[in-house]
Amino acid sequence: MRVQVLHVPGCPNAAVLTDRLRQLAAGRAGIERHLVHDLAEAARLGMNGSPTLLLDGVDPFARPGLGPSLSCRLYPDENGSLSGAPSVAQLRQVLPR
Repeated sequence: MRVQVLHVPGCPNAAVLTDRLRQLAAGRAGIERHLVHDLAEAARLGMNGSPTLLLDGVDPFARPGLGPSLSCRLYPDENGSLSGAPSVAQLRQVLPR
């Protein structure tokens, strides 16, 4: 499975997401980080805010109507709070075992 983190320059939550993925990725393939510089690139890659997680090119946290964006992305967690990256529990749900 290809695991990518798309993000804009200076996004502090890209590191948070990458660290959480590494916690769960023991023995799996590496995590690719891709820096996105403009809206056209965001649209081409499927980035819906920074950071965006892609698993084999699919955003498992995509919501209907959410379009390409270079803005900071917020993820509602299992308790209804907003965070700049999916929680470890949410990542466990979308990553294959």
